[in-house]
Amino acid sequence: MSAGARYGSSMPQEGLRGSGWGHRLSNALKTTVLLAGLTALLLWVGERLGGPQGLVVAGFFVVVMNFVSYWFSDRIALAMHGAQPLEYAEAPWLHQMVERLAARAGLPKPKLYLLPTRTPNAFATGRNPEHAAVAVTAGIVDLLDQRELEGVLAHELSHVKNRDTLIGTVAATLAGVISYAAQMLFWFGGSMLSRDDDEDGLGHALGNLGVLLVAPIAATLLQLAVSRSREYGADATGAELVGDPDALASALMKLEQGVHLMPYDRAPATSHLFIVNPLSGGAIMHLFSTHPPIAERVRRLREMRGRLSSSRGWSNAWA
Repeated sequence: MSAGARYGSSMPQEGLRGSGWGHRLSNALKTTVLLAGLTALLLWVGERLGGPQGLVVAGFFVVVMNFVSYWFSDRIALAMHGAQPLEYAEAPWLHQMVERLAARAGLPKPKLYLLPTRTPNAFATGRNPEHAAVAVTAGIVDLLDQRELEGVLAHELSHVKNRDTLIGTVAATLAGVISYAAQMLFWFGGSMLSRDDDEDGLGHALGNLGVLLVAPIAATLLQLAVSRSREYGADATGAELVGDPDALASALMKLEQGVHLMPYDRAPATSHLFIVNPLSGGAIMHLFSTHPPIAERVRRLREMRGRLSSSRGWSNAWA
């Protein structure tokens, strides 16, 4: 039975442990590295596109984009996917579930949005817990049962608690700009070859082609280095929040199968925001995926079951 068909859960009474200063310091360091790397990439593309003037324009653009991303990150991510507000009257059971989880995590209740796609997935966004939003697809509500959906929502609230949502959206914005700028460089920079037939013109054109190929891949690798560790952290924190690692593990396996059958390629620069990689592709796509392998995430969650049971003294009724 899907989560949308029923509501009711028994939640353990133990409080959620804080993330700790070590995790926050590590997250802040990785965030700094990611933003610095993406900024350097955009400046490089700007210099290739317009020389010194392009470098200045790119620098100004980085400042503007970071400002816009900070203040409007939730709106940007939601608009990219055509998300619509999910009113309380439309799904009271889902609002109640999120409200209970948020209270347990010590967070204000985030706004809820619905993505009009049958692909099962979810993501969180927002610059801080007070301005956070959680978006779910129509497909995930139909696919998962209440227990599994609770695990997914706990994972997304963990991103909010761990302050992952801001950097995720800023990175998505900058990565999208880098890809777009690289494409502009290829199309507009390529005309230089026709105006200048000497070796310098050929070298410049080949350099532009190199930027087109390297810049998006480098942006993805930078996102990958940070995003994978954040997913592991949100899995662990979310499992603690509901006290049921198997619920999230079961959900991840179902979501992986659902995305394989019905991939979602809209706004690929935001793919790292989702709980599972929504993009289609083969081995190469998985190699450059911003998400860790589902099998490894499931293995780690199952290892948590014994630790949680022994440390908190509760038995997993779903095992």
